[in-house]
Amino acid sequence: MTQAFTGNTYIQQIIDNTVSEYLNRAPGGSKIPVSLDIRASYNPQLSQMWFGSIINIITSITMLSMILSGAALIREREHGTIEHLLVMPVTALEIVVSKIWSIGLVVLVASTLSLVIVVEGILGVPVNGSMPLFMAGSALMLFAMCSLGIFLATIAGSMPQFGLLLMLVLLPLQVLSGGLTPRESMPQFIQDIMLLAPNTHYVTMSQAILFRGAGLDVVWPQFVWLAVLGLALFAIALRRFRGFLQ
Repeated sequence: MTQAFTGNTYIQQIIDNTVSEYLNRAPGGSKIPVSLDIRASYNPQLSQMWFGSIINIITSITMLSMILSGAALIREREHGTIEHLLVMPVTALEIVVSKIWSIGLVVLVASTLSLVIVVEGILGVPVNGSMPLFMAGSALMLFAMCSLGIFLATIAGSMPQFGLLLMLVLLPLQVLSGGLTPRESMPQFIQDIMLLAPNTHYVTMSQAILFRGAGLDVVWPQFVWLAVLGLALFAIALRRFRGFLQ
């Protein structure tokens, strides 16, 4: 938002300078007033709360899915309950799917209630797009990030190590995804690398749906990216988890 306002000022200065140069050469002086009139179709008052509340929900979905899924696995290993799973007639696939399903469902329900009750109800922030479409994209995002959290938990040996890994992984994902700063202001190679991060496509999809009312015909590339990256992370996490059990 800050860079957008700065760009608005630059555009106004360019127009004013161009008009002034023209009027100085034209007879009659400054009889032709020209000014730039900016109208915002969404958030006409440019209230930062409108943007901040929705971005915080998007950020929380990313953060909670990674932390809860990874912490659940590490706590089971620290308390010795992971050995109980090994003697049960369940496969590694069933264990991983159950953890992703349970944690993802909790975060999805909590984020939906936060968006409807707090953002729309209490704060009065309008949501332009389709709520079911946003929830469908959030489900794909939760699938990908829970898989990433389980993968990090198989690498870390304890909760402190898992916390350090989160700092190395989560913070760059949040900062470079486009939710806090526009991706267009980043170097091109950073933009290209961040296409491999699920939350980059999730932020783009969420902003398009909630801010601009985009439909599936607009955000389907982000859905495809989330599905592909989610399956890839799930396959890596499952392979690592099988080795972790042995």
